[in-house]
Amino acid sequence: MADVVEDVVTQVKDFLTDSPVNGTRKTPATPEGMAMAYTSLVVMAVLPIFFGALRSVRYRKVQMESGTKPETMTKKDAAVFPLVASAALFGLYLFFKIFSKEYVNLLLTGYFFILGVITLTHLVSPLINTLVPAAIPNTPFHLHFKCGSGDEEEDIINYKFTSHDIVSLICCSVFGAWYLWQKHWVANNLFGIAFAISGVEMLHLNNIVTGCILLCGLFVYDIFWVFGTNVMVTVANSFEAPIKLVFPQDLLEKGLSASNFAMLGLGDIVIPGIFVALLLRFDHSLKRNTRTYFYSTLIAYLLGLLATIFVMHVFKHAQPALLYLVPCCIAVPCGVALIKGDLKALFAYEDYEAFVEVASKKPASSKEKKQK
Repeated sequence: MADVVEDVVTQVKDFLTDSPVNGTRKTPATPEGMAMAYTSLVVMAVLPIFFGALRSVRYRKVQMESGTKPETMTKKDAAVFPLVASAALFGLYLFFKIFSKEYVNLLLTGYFFILGVITLTHLVSPLINTLVPAAIPNTPFHLHFKCGSGDEEEDIINYKFTSHDIVSLICCSVFGAWYLWQKHWVANNLFGIAFAISGVEMLHLNNIVTGCILLCGLFVYDIFWVFGTNVMVTVANSFEAPIKLVFPQDLLEKGLSASNFAMLGLGDIVIPGIFVALLLRFDHSLKRNTRTYFYSTLIAYLLGLLATIFVMHVFKHAQPALLYLVPCCIAVPCGVALIKGDLKALFAYEDYEAFVEVASKKPASSKEKKQK
């Protein structure tokens, strides 16, 4: 009897150890460490989608009020995107095979340092501005660089900021220096979350059909590059940049110096996230004072993410997250729309049409009147 019990315990330990984490590294033996790592990753994935979607509504409203034509992804862009992403992924794979990984990552580190500091400043400046002492004057600045003259005049840089924004930039640069110097996982996650929120906020799909085309294309892309080749895993292991969220599974044993990470790529957050954000804007267009489609799809995303983790440990093999996320994120809102009788309205909704309606109601500017 004792031998049987010992054999069962051994099998359980084998199940909990040496299984790939998103196809990259091994998990620790302690189930507590795994539970903490995966729970943290799930939370860090859901929150950027939630807050990014809320910010996308405000971002679209600002664009519409200013008369700025929103940059949205077309159906053609959505169809071509998986091919472009495949070419970029394979190009990175060849780079890491041909050139030294250290030199490639050195170049990428400098690029993501600048981009990360700017993105993080954009997100946290409203909070930091409230904490700046009143002794520091909030002086406005306007950086305007343009070319041409008259009707051919074009803005190259047109950015307004204040002295408090400069304080925010300095504070975020400290985190950037920390990432640049140590590549610490906490600094990596700060930049990664900032990228995810900004991506969900500013990347707009315009309509549901475009979103479905994009998700279905990346569904095939993810399956091919994870199951069909080792390209995705190799790039994920070699690429030292905040394009993924990581959390150590040995945090309880080693603290902040832990190094055995579970990870989730930002693509598995941003791509479904911009679709969820579109559904939130659709909820607003219905004017029912509810967020039925937004919350139901966000829950579907959460369940898809949990399914990814579960299947990964059952089969002990890397899993393409979009294999589970895409069906959940498409089927749930369509099912809800079918039940509520909104299916036609769901597929007819377009952000751009709403923009045209608002823009047409705005009085013409003096420049437009002259042109008329």
